[in-house]
Amino acid sequence: MDKIPDQKRAVQYLYPPVDPFDQQMMDVGDGHTVYFEQCGNPDGIPVVVLHGGPGGGCSPSMRRYFNPRQYRVILFDQRGCGRSKPFASVTNNTTWDLVADIERIRVALGIDKWIAFGGSWGATLALIYAQAHPDRVRNIVLRGVFTMTQAELDWFYGGGAGKFWPDLWARFVDLIPQDERDDLIAAYHKRLFSGDMQTEIKYGKAWAAWENALASIHSSGGSHEGPGEYSRTFSRLENHYFTNAGFLEFDGQILAHMPKIAHIPGVIVQGRYDMICPPTSAYQIAQVWPNADLKMVRNAGHALSEPGISAELVRTMDRIAAL
Repeated sequence: MDKIPDQKRAVQYLYPPVDPFDQQMMDVGDGHTVYFEQCGNPDGIPVVVLHGGPGGGCSPSMRRYFNPRQYRVILFDQRGCGRSKPFASVTNNTTWDLVADIERIRVALGIDKWIAFGGSWGATLALIYAQAHPDRVRNIVLRGVFTMTQAELDWFYGGGAGKFWPDLWARFVDLIPQDERDDLIAAYHKRLFSGDMQTEIKYGKAWAAWENALASIHSSGGSHEGPGEYSRTFSRLENHYFTNAGFLEFDGQILAHMPKIAHIPGVIVQGRYDMICPPTSAYQIAQVWPNADLKMVRNAGHALSEPGISAELVRTMDRIAAL
């Protein structure tokens, strides 16, 4: 992700780094073992942190949005990424597998209700989990909302965002033959799952670079290629989910099922200039969620590390803890 000029300002809003008091590998069946950790106060308010991607993995910085004296913070690496095994596997790796894993972790830790906290794909997963288990969620906190619709995929992989970044879009598209450019998700899928490691790394880097370059409002549009194996894993998992429309039953399912969680208090923190997940989805969700508070952050894009996003998320979690 871009090293933005004022990224250091985001750090001042965060709580000091803390180490986990518990780290475990959980056998969730289907050949998968999922890593999860706990930090903060073992007797505090439980909150499960859902990372983005799919395929992004959790990081130590994600612990820092919560007062460690007040929160019991649970982070985990979703199937196929981070420290979970097998690495980069898409077998038995669907949205509903992830929802089941979240519930397994909750039961194993003896938690009755917890806060679901997620951004980007993590926001998608937080909403779907809450809709599947509304009696197990006490609050929902979202950032950079993505509702897994075809319109959102068309925006990012069909040329919408490319109108603002034509140079980067050309770099992303030019790797694909002209006759395959009508469906870039499918074209990249063919190469990300080619069976040739060098091809998969090449196209994994390109897929990840297109997304990472647009994450921050301060992006200069420079090269954002990450390590080859990480980029390959992230891109394969993300493409796998997008190829399968998030494994949802129908397009627009999350919005249609919002009445299931209308009673749950929620906060949506959305960058006004989010190029990856435009504010339309956050606004639509807020319109049908009477207990949600939409915080539109000016001069902010998509990244969790944006100063305005970080500050609003910390304020939100402090307010919830004070209730």
